[in-house]
Amino acid sequence: MPFPYDPENYQNQLENKALKLKGLFQDWETPELEVFDSPKSHYRMRAEFRVWHEDERSFLAMFKKEDPRTPVCVKDFPIASELINELMDKVLKAIHEDPELRFKLFQVEFLTTKAGDALITLIYHRQLNETWEERGRHWQATWGVPVIGRARKQRLVLDRDYVNEQLEINGKSYQFRQYENGFTQPNARVCEKMVSWAVNHTRNSQQADLMEMYCGNGNFSIPMAENFRRALGTEISRTSVKCANENIELNKRENLKIARMASEDLSKAWLHNEPNRRFNEFGISEYDFDTVLVDPPRAGLDGDSVELLKHFRKIVYVSCNPNTLIENLESLKNEYRITAFAFFDQFPYTDHMEAGVVLERL
Repeated sequence: MPFPYDPENYQNQLENKALKLKGLFQDWETPELEVFDSPKSHYRMRAEFRVWHEDERSFLAMFKKEDPRTPVCVKDFPIASELINELMDKVLKAIHEDPELRFKLFQVEFLTTKAGDALITLIYHRQLNETWEERGRHWQATWGVPVIGRARKQRLVLDRDYVNEQLEINGKSYQFRQYENGFTQPNARVCEKMVSWAVNHTRNSQQADLMEMYCGNGNFSIPMAENFRRALGTEISRTSVKCANENIELNKRENLKIARMASEDLSKAWLHNEPNRRFNEFGISEYDFDTVLVDPPRAGLDGDSVELLKHFRKIVYVSCNPNTLIENLESLKNEYRITAFAFFDQFPYTDHMEAGVVLERL
């Protein structure tokens, strides 16, 4: 099996990862670690596979880390959503039935939601023509799922390029569009727990403002904004900014704005007064910020962004890499204390840990 999967041993793995995370924070005084588990199976909402061709046979393939050249046939994928598993079988049958669909098909990607929506992207080593589009529309109707065809410098959207998700945050439903090729949390159930945790630890802030750096599609900031007078999210990805603004409208969240700005540019404009049109455009200096939420990439925050955190009374830091989290927090040690500490098992059966801390100024 090219992917880790051991449901019978899940609880033991969960406990070992929690202990490892506690060990990383041994030099900090922390409250009791809150542990948020994952479903044991069917928790991933997206998956991608190579399409491997051997004479007349094709199969969906993955590769082991220790042998990245030898494809392993994947007939089912228990860590992915049940809908992905259903669509895998349907797509594979269609590939064998339809030469136009199969010809130079290189990769297939599935994006699904907890709400039951899905999107299939077919990626080719050839340019797609009208014949392919005709067959693509046929299979789109047959599968009942929107299809996108991709090739070099080519993208054909046959219906729509997003899925619709509904997340339950502390008993309240929120609607989210999630775009193909845009960032989304892969584990929807754990995502609900992460956002609920962040909301619960920022209550009673209605007289102050919230900033979120790396806000993505508004996954955190839309529910959290209800706790604050006003909220501002910053994000560099055009796709994510577009998606966040649409999600703001879907959820009628009028006190939240999104500024398209890299965290590094935000920090330079704020700390060093470097000219920045968007910084001035959104009147960031007019906000009365109390709390900041950051959920950066695995590399963590740059030095200026860490310094920027010191301008907030409360810091909510969600990290997919606890090692860079610890590095970023080092310069905050004498000025802040950790008031909440969490482990979110976003990636079961792997060494990856998603951590969350809330820091408050001493």
